[in-house]
Amino acid sequence: MNIKTITFSPTGGTKAVADILARTLDPDPFDIDLTDRFADHEQVALAADDLVAIAMPCFCGRVPVLAAERFAHIRGNGARAVIVAVYGNRDFDDELVELADLAAAGGFHVVAAVSALAEHSIVREYAAGRPDEADVAALRSIAERIAEKCARNDDSVPDVPGNRPYKEGPCGGNVPQASSDCVHCGECAEACPNGAIDPEHIETADPDRCISCMRCIAICPVGARSLSAEKLAGTTAFLEKAGARERKEPELFI
Repeated sequence: MNIKTITFSPTGGTKAVADILARTLDPDPFDIDLTDRFADHEQVALAADDLVAIAMPCFCGRVPVLAAERFAHIRGNGARAVIVAVYGNRDFDDELVELADLAAAGGFHVVAAVSALAEHSIVREYAAGRPDEADVAALRSIAERIAEKCARNDDSVPDVPGNRPYKEGPCGGNVPQASSDCVHCGECAEACPNGAIDPEHIETADPDRCISCMRCIAICPVGARSLSAEKLAGTTAFLEKAGARERKEPELFI
């Protein structure tokens, strides 16, 4: 059984979760990075003896549109899949159901589903520092249970929470801007998953291409990119009202 991951992880939290799961079973799993806009995902094909963790961040309770579009080019060829919804301590809503449908359409066989926590990409105080030590222990235990199921050749499909039709979303409109501290290094333009930042006009992002993933903020070496105070306050108020301070824990659906 070959262990692989397919991740869309603009700020690193989703990949951290996928790595914990995968490295519990293989110290050096192969990763397919959907965040990389230069990769040719049409050339990616899995095999029936692969076990693949398909991990996506939760964008307002849904799979990011860009991630879903890129994932659709990958051929599962009957590989077993563990779908993983990673969220910032509010809720994962319909993401697991959507991931299950995307995986099935791509030729994967879903044998388990996981919800897990990572630091919120916009308001970092929510789920701050996660995945933490307790998450690592929980995720390793989850990975071992999934491996045991596969060893029994139990290919039953798990029931996952969520609704069809999915909730409206994902949301957007949170477009980071650069301050006067910007040194025009170009790292944000290079790393933007959707090419929303013009290297020649790096201070602003194209609002029609920006997917509000916050990658540019996360990687800026001088901390020069941020959301407006108004946007940040609005998102914070929404999370507060939704009870995002109450600690959630990883869950396995098997």
